[in-house]
Amino acid sequence: MVVPLSAIPPSRDGFYAINNQFLANGPKGFQELKTLENEDMFIRVDFPGVPQDGMKVVVDDTKTAVTVFALAPKEHKHDSSPRNYIYTTGLVCKCCEISAVAAHMSDGVLRLLLSKTQIATQRPPFLGVPDSEQFVVKDHAWTGSHKVTYGTDPHDPVLTGRVLQPHPWVKQGSLMSYESKQLQNGCLYVRVDMPGVPKERFTVSVKSGMVMVTGDAPAVSHDSGGRFYSGEVAMLSNPIDIPIRQIKIISKNGVIRLIIPPA
Repeated sequence: MVVPLSAIPPSRDGFYAINNQFLANGPKGFQELKTLENEDMFIRVDFPGVPQDGMKVVVDDTKTAVTVFALAPKEHKHDSSPRNYIYTTGLVCKCCEISAVAAHMSDGVLRLLLSKTQIATQRPPFLGVPDSEQFVVKDHAWTGSHKVTYGTDPHDPVLTGRVLQPHPWVKQGSLMSYESKQLQNGCLYVRVDMPGVPKERFTVSVKSGMVMVTGDAPAVSHDSGGRFYSGEVAMLSNPIDIPIRQIKIISKNGVIRLIIPPA
């Protein structure tokens, strides 16, 4: 028999990253945002299971926000369902509008570059206020001053804890990074999200009856760093080492799926 494993914090502090119990090193969180030196916005968002052509980016009419629609299809008949994602982000300053969007999806991770231009907006007069005082109020929308502080800390201590968080942008489908299903033939089906890991950088091993998966996600574009995933995903009833060739492995779009036979 082979059984799934419950998510247990590996240390007294909890999980290294509450967004994914298998993340062992690197940037945490479902997203990473930063302002680049040229003041473009860089956004990294995890959409595990979404292929390169599985997303659409829409700029809203105000040119201050973008919405991403993404679909992770059922890649295997034992997946509980497809996963639909909807994500919205945008500018935090009031003096600019989005002028260009570059989007790149790979290995279940979307990376966006938002370029922006300053808009010229003339301030309407305030009734009853003398002309000499019209521009005293410091407002980015009117003065034209432009200083944006926009970002996240991928090593923030609040991203470590004992309670795993569901994916905030999943609108349909599994919210968690681990899914298992006991099959009628005694096998165990397991889906594990490791966004950012190319299919050739997954490793599956069996030791003393424990099935472990590791994944190495390199830093891409403006990522603050690479990520390393590691964890036990199933346990055989007998503490033996079955040959890896007996485990069916499907790795695609930052997700690895295993069909593990009973010992």
